[in-house]
Amino acid sequence: MSRLMHVTTGPYAPPAAARELVAVSADGARIHVEVHGPEGAPAVVLAHGWTCSTAFWAAQIRDLAVDHRVIAYDQRGHGRSPASRVCSTEALADDLEAVLKETLAPGEKAVIAGHSMGGMTVMAASGRAVFREHAVAVLLCSTGSSRLVAESTVVPMRPGRLRTWLTKHILGARAPLGPVTPLARRILKYGTMGPGSAPHMVEACARIVHACPTKVRHAWSQVLDLLDLDHGVRELKVPTVVVVGTADRLTPPVQARALVAALPHCVDSAELPGLGHMTPVEAPELISGRIRELVATYATIKEGA
Repeated sequence: MSRLMHVTTGPYAPPAAARELVAVSADGARIHVEVHGPEGAPAVVLAHGWTCSTAFWAAQIRDLAVDHRVIAYDQRGHGRSPASRVCSTEALADDLEAVLKETLAPGEKAVIAGHSMGGMTVMAASGRAVFREHAVAVLLCSTGSSRLVAESTVVPMRPGRLRTWLTKHILGARAPLGPVTPLARRILKYGTMGPGSAPHMVEACARIVHACPTKVRHAWSQVLDLLDLDHGVRELKVPTVVVVGTADRLTPPVQARALVAALPHCVDSAELPGLGHMTPVEAPELISGRIRELVATYATIKEGA
């Protein structure tokens, strides 16, 4: 029996896309892409994180698609994008490039928002010609560039080799997550969300995460374990905003502070009190508002201005 991949009612139920298409990546991987909102409106591209899908951005899509062209895609192996034997940060960058080429006209600019592994995708692609052609500004939500396992606080003990070892084996577990039960919700909330997250937020995230295939979850956990994109941060030269929750256990504020210090053009940053790793779900209006601000400030500047 297939699992329900997302909630079907409420603010986190994914809206129907205006159109759907497939972007073909450099190695032939087929990437599922959705386009929402009016043609000709300012473009926004949304890249989701590990174990998630386009459904993760449902609240942002509902808000922004009123007056933006919102492009969301499933990372390879996630959602409706088939799994690939290739799992690497270079593949993530290839996939983002393919999406940009498929959905944007030559020279067309977009604000790109990346959450968690989606932010890492942006960092991996930052030096690519296609990315530089299209990215006018970036929002990095709840993400980091290196030392993810060592700095994670999912295991409640002092930093050190034992905590790092335990964290690696918990995040990289091969065991299926199983159905969404009350216990599963509690575990997911502890690991990925702030203590004040409402039940409907937890339910929305649980449905998405539990729908991710076990093999895909494990394969990408190995990539995150070895992640080193510090060079990509230094190459991200467009105006960038960094957002993190103070209760984020997966990419805690120390990760965001390192990004802020290394980014060539960080225009703002925020540590959101009490929020966990799932900031677009936990603070949907705030994240949508940040994207709107970036569009208004940078994407509407005319050529030659």
